[in-house]
Amino acid sequence: MPAAGLRSIVLRISIGGWFELYDLFMTAYISLGLIREGLFVATAPSVFDLRGFAGFIASGFAGMFIGTLLFGWISDRLGRKATFTYSLLWYSAATFVMALSHNAQTIDLWRFIAGLGIGVQLITIDAYISELAPRDERGYWIAFSQFIGYLAIPVAALAAYLLVPHTIAGLSGWRYVALIGSLGGIAVWFLRRGLPESARWNEARLRGEPSGIAHAWSVIWNRVYRPRTIMLVVFNLAQTVGFYGFTAWVPIFLASHGVSFAKSLEYSFIIAVINPLGPLLAMRMADRWQRKWQIVWLSLIIALAGLGFSQARVPSAIIILGSIITLANAWFSCAFHAYQAELYPTRIRGQAVGFVYSWSRFSSIFVGFIIAAVLRAYGTTGVFTVIAVAMIVVALAIGGFGMRTNNVALEDLAGA
Repeated sequence: MPAAGLRSIVLRISIGGWFELYDLFMTAYISLGLIREGLFVATAPSVFDLRGFAGFIASGFAGMFIGTLLFGWISDRLGRKATFTYSLLWYSAATFVMALSHNAQTIDLWRFIAGLGIGVQLITIDAYISELAPRDERGYWIAFSQFIGYLAIPVAALAAYLLVPHTIAGLSGWRYVALIGSLGGIAVWFLRRGLPESARWNEARLRGEPSGIAHAWSVIWNRVYRPRTIMLVVFNLAQTVGFYGFTAWVPIFLASHGVSFAKSLEYSFIIAVINPLGPLLAMRMADRWQRKWQIVWLSLIIALAGLGFSQARVPSAIIILGSIITLANAWFSCAFHAYQAELYPTRIRGQAVGFVYSWSRFSSIFVGFIIAAVLRAYGTTGVFTVIAVAMIVVALAIGGFGMRTNNVALEDLAGA
């Protein structure tokens, strides 16, 4: 496929991913609005208190856990294009309803329903692009897709900065921030036009290769794939502690340092603007430097910068260290999304990646509660110590047991 044609296709898929990342990351930026309206509290006295902000985070990730664990097969059965379309429509509609809900329980319910669709689309986009891209450019195109998607983060932060402090036409500003994310349900009908189905997926179907949950389960635990599966499960359980432990709580961390409501949103926006630069770096380095080593070194940078952030008190240090964490997190995301999609064969890629990735959603359910409890008991120093330990586990798992994948055909990487 000509580069210009591939760029156009990946761009349209990535615009769909833009809404996915907007919906995923807006959690942090609407947090103070939800708390200010009295719908949630920052640190509830009990982990089972549904009014705790951690419960809001957990409900979304619980939906993503079930979506990735149980519904990854949809992409393998129905195709990448159809699954991309309908998962985006699903979570856009759920986010629209959530934005107009008026109590914590209902908001959590619709956040859970949205999470089902987000979880399915997360793995579908990775599989879709990996199968379309040439073997020596997979990292580049995944990073390009992440660059487009990560542009959503400063948009969400800016929207929150402008809207969350205000009430407009009787609606709190955070609701408008959420409603912007629901526009993906309209955009998808234009994005899907002319999108091809994955040729690799079509070929697998024409050859009659077995698929389905039972087959995928037997393959991911066979002699060839079992070590990869265990490695990626451990990796995904740990990586979200570092990734979402920071991104979902930035404004609240700042507030715990005594930064005012308005300044917290302002600093959060400044830090968020850095996000798209991570994928830009990844685009240059993705296929030049082994992905496994990118993941290892970036996880260690996140650990060290996080410990520094926990001690920062002056605005310049807060913004610089927060920006380093954000930059490393964004690059890290590009590297591991490309990496785990490379390690399984086409016939089960959606379900297999969904299974291992679901454990990141599983741990994310509890990350908010852990962060809230540690923040209440030990402050930001305790939080970033937990994050550092998790990222060291990531480095050990991938560095010690990961395989090299750059410039190797997917069929060769399959190994079975």
